[in-house]
Amino acid sequence: MLDTFDHRDFAAADISRNLRETVSVVIPTRNTAGTIAATVAELKVLADDGLVEQILVVDADSPDGTASLARDAGAEVVSENELVEGHGPCRGKGDAMWRALAAVTGDIVVYIDGDIADFGRHYVTGVTGPLTDPGKHFVKGRYQRPFRYGESEEPSGGGRVTELAARPLLARLAPELLAFDQPLAGEVAARRELLEQIPFACGYGVEISMLIDVWDRVGIEGMAQVELGTKRNAHQPLSALSGMSSEVIAAMAAALDRLGREDTGRLEMVEGSGPEVTVRPAFATVSR
Repeated sequence: MLDTFDHRDFAAADISRNLRETVSVVIPTRNTAGTIAATVAELKVLADDGLVEQILVVDADSPDGTASLARDAGAEVVSENELVEGHGPCRGKGDAMWRALAAVTGDIVVYIDGDIADFGRHYVTGVTGPLTDPGKHFVKGRYQRPFRYGESEEPSGGGRVTELAARPLLARLAPELLAFDQPLAGEVAARRELLEQIPFACGYGVEISMLIDVWDRVGIEGMAQVELGTKRNAHQPLSALSGMSSEVIAAMAAALDRLGREDTGRLEMVEGSGPEVTVRPAFATVSR
């Protein structure tokens, strides 16, 4: 059974006292000038309190000034294209997350999206808190996704790729993972040793691929999810959601096929019928 917590279960002071490992927060960014400074400011409070050792922004050479804003706010900033030589230019969010492992210093890595309008430091304390239990190795956030249209906002309706693609497929192919309310959540905390042992899908399929690979390694008992409240970020147009869904489906198919477990289903992907999935190897196998 998947353990589910609330972020209010974990105070920063208690985590700092009970957690023996150091923490790096990684924020992959692409044109997030409107939110990145406020996000880093929240993280700086945790750094000043001693919980977070490193705030690392991995930027996609954003033309909107994201990198300079993050640096001015107090983050360490690197270009995604300057990490890990020999693999060409960065190929999307998952690739940036994988390359970040070359620059993190902490024993625990927390990934946070950089475009969250209502980000609070409780995102980090929430997903980090369960890792004070040495039996937990991977934690994912859950939240409500309000949907904003023009000047109005509905309390739910965001996360359309999750509800229309990821969760229905998990229900058929790996139903134990349906316990995760937000399988595509970008808010994740994991022990770096574990992350370095799994492959990373390069694009938007990274979260579902990571979820499946981690589940295969540590089981549902070694995982947890934490209620984080709400998450408000920019909604993609319907045309973009089609491409994102295709990447998620292709990454899920590749992960299930790679593991070859008898207790999961398979997705037969006809050659040329969808996006090609580029997968980076386990980071522990890469010469640096």
